[in-house]
Amino acid sequence: MSNTTENKQQTTKLLSGIRVIDLCDLRGQSCGRLLADLGADVILVEPIDGMRSRHRAPVYNGTSLHFEIHNANKKSIKLNFSDPVDLDKFKQLIQSCDLVIDGRNPAEYNIIGMSAEDIRQLREDLIVLSLTDFGLTGPYKDFIGSEAVHLAMGAVLSRSGVNGSDPILPPGELASETAAIQACWVALLAYWQKLHNGQGDLLDFSINDAVAQIFDPGVGATGSAAAGRTAIETAINGRPIVKMIPGKLPSVALLYPIFKCADGHIRICLLNPRQWQGMSEWLGDNHPFRHPKYETNINRIMKVDKINKLLAEFFSDKPREQLVIEGQKRGIPIAALSLPAEVFDEVHFQERSLYTDYVIGSDNGLAPSGYCRVDQQRIGIKQPAPKLGQDNEQVLSQIPSKQAAPQQESTSHLPLRKPLAGITVLDLGIIVAGGDLGRLFADQGANVIKVENHKYADGLRQSLDGNPVPISFAQANRNKRSLGLNLRSNKGKALFKELVKTADIVISNFKPGTMESLGLGFDILQEVNPGIICAESSAMGSFGPKAKTMGYGPLVRASSGLSGLWRYPGNDIVCGDSITIFPDHFAARISAVAIMAKLIERQQTGVGGFVDVSQAETIINALATELLNESLNPGSLKPKGGNEPHNAPNGLFPCDGDDEWVAISVTNDTQWQALCRAMKKPELANDPHFLTSEQRLLCASEITHIVSEWTRTRSPYEIMRLCQREQVPAGNMLRLTEFLGNPHFQARKFFNTLHQPTAGRPLETENGPVGFSQNLPQPIIKPAPVLAEHTREVAKELLQLDDGAISALVASGDLELAKKQQSPLKQKMKTKGVTFAMNVILKYHAFKNAFNRDTIKS
Repeated sequence: MSNTTENKQQTTKLLSGIRVIDLCDLRGQSCGRLLADLGADVILVEPIDGMRSRHRAPVYNGTSLHFEIHNANKKSIKLNFSDPVDLDKFKQLIQSCDLVIDGRNPAEYNIIGMSAEDIRQLREDLIVLSLTDFGLTGPYKDFIGSEAVHLAMGAVLSRSGVNGSDPILPPGELASETAAIQACWVALLAYWQKLHNGQGDLLDFSINDAVAQIFDPGVGATGSAAAGRTAIETAINGRPIVKMIPGKLPSVALLYPIFKCADGHIRICLLNPRQWQGMSEWLGDNHPFRHPKYETNINRIMKVDKINKLLAEFFSDKPREQLVIEGQKRGIPIAALSLPAEVFDEVHFQERSLYTDYVIGSDNGLAPSGYCRVDQQRIGIKQPAPKLGQDNEQVLSQIPSKQAAPQQESTSHLPLRKPLAGITVLDLGIIVAGGDLGRLFADQGANVIKVENHKYADGLRQSLDGNPVPISFAQANRNKRSLGLNLRSNKGKALFKELVKTADIVISNFKPGTMESLGLGFDILQEVNPGIICAESSAMGSFGPKAKTMGYGPLVRASSGLSGLWRYPGNDIVCGDSITIFPDHFAARISAVAIMAKLIERQQTGVGGFVDVSQAETIINALATELLNESLNPGSLKPKGGNEPHNAPNGLFPCDGDDEWVAISVTNDTQWQALCRAMKKPELANDPHFLTSEQRLLCASEITHIVSEWTRTRSPYEIMRLCQREQVPAGNMLRLTEFLGNPHFQARKFFNTLHQPTAGRPLETENGPVGFSQNLPQPIIKPAPVLAEHTREVAKELLQLDDGAISALVASGDLELAKKQQSPLKQKMKTKGVTFAMNVILKYHAFKNAFNRDTIKS
């Protein structure tokens, strides 16, 4: 493998000195890979014949590209676990490490002959992260998962695709990557906790929990287009509507259309009056939608078919680049729909050193190098994946003894320490990616101060009913305090710098350059406090030719190639990502992991640093295996619809009922035999055409038809039970209407309760990032703040100001106090009134449209 010059010179090792034993094979390998990227010494411990993932598709000239991507920067040793000598070496190795990532399901414990709990007992202060499909507890604990199964059972699949069509699978292994990064966040939290209390841990981590919590969370924050509503309220039972249908509620998907142009496709997001004004002026004086009423989303949605027809004609003969340049000049969020090969050629990504050369045999491929940049360096691939056992001599010849953490005085009678207690975060984050990042730290006990003001309020504070703390905002900003501060006044900036002096972290996700224009860029803040860690998240990253691209999720997905892959095969216009908010929650975890690594490094150096996360790059890295394959096999990366491309049967199958589906994944011959038993079709198990994975893939269409005939007469839950009983990965397509009552999530305490005064009722909210832990307490959930609710409190506590000084700063406009709010009863009545008015408007338009033949047909 040959790296870019930057990667060759890279010396940043944030986690230097931390040793990790990696027992992950078919699940979770990205967790160890990211820790290795960050500088940890990650040792892949393999059985004598090597891990099964060394043969996992896609395979190029005998080399698993999946294994290469997921194990770069690691070491490899091989051990014969049936040999007492090698088993003793394994135990010695455990004594030398800080963390064990155990990716085995309990049924696979016999590989080593030790359970995760057995390994945990080998060292008192050892951290063991048990990373299983469904966790070590709960009714589904013995289930086997897969990419498709986790998407189905994580309530993602029911919203993927278009209303009236089959659900479709997102490209790549986005669910698995999402979970692995969450696991990395949990591992570093546990390590940080051990640094402060000396205690080890057994972490019961479920991939399915993580997918449900991060990918498109049912009870997490939603985007600003949802107008404060939750995912359950905006996508109740099905996939989004991309055309206005009489009698149906309008969908936010209508706001993100894709249009064909002269040389490809573009996507636009017209979300506010100013953006529609720009589009209207671009269309010229003669179109029928110039009336100011069309600046309101609801009025445009009611005419969406006619407006989109007009836009389609306008864009059809113009090249993409011209449209993007002109649209951005007019303040219109617009992006080209990139093809897989085009993301390699994008100059912006090249200038940010996103890719690295990766040699496979005698051929040279190109791979996304790593998820983020820290201190102006790409944190990514430095060494290729190891050959089997290549580090046996180096690692086993002299196993260093790990100094046990100092024994702490017993605190078993006291509540567990909050992991991030004592850490102060100045939170300038907005909408989902920014809001969720601060919330992750607040949940773990950090003192998170949301710095905001009324003139430039967080977009998530917008709602249909004027609620000052909409439900979506509450989900992203629970456990925080709000400081009303004017960062555009000289005194306000001076006050912010005073806050920075005693803070640990500053997070923001404004358009790049905003903090610098305020005189609060990282260089300035580091002069104020050399230990400050600044983390900036944006659509395309903090620098590069396209750094100031408008940061809307649908545009990020378009420019990274995700939208073009997440679509129905053969249909260039209809994509399946219309209501997803991926990668917002995912990108927040990437930022959180990088910040935690900097905090750990700062313990030794006392120096802070700068974390730069591009949401587009998080997507591209999550598709790294597929993109490496595309670079070696041009044209191989295509939309997969409802079936995974490397195995059969592996995908989505129709069940009895209206739009009911089940995911079934057969990835080896043993599972095929088991599926035949579940279907009670022994003749298929002996059919010579279906005996091997290669033969089944050649007969994929025939097998899909056979399995579909079996599934379509049964419910998804029956199919799931029949398959899982035979250890075949299978899962029902969970809808949001079933989400809160899911027995497995309930048993694993997935949900907590948020008592938000402005909501009028207790809110279901997600719990902590790991199901069960000995040393990480579940978060105590406190309500999200009204804007500037804690100004006096924070000013006294952190700025040491008295009431007189605070009042003077409020009078001068440098500080702000919360505005007087309506009583909960009045607010509730207002909410009901708005809802009633919305329903009246919708019913009126539905009635009117019923007489419009064209609308009915569409």
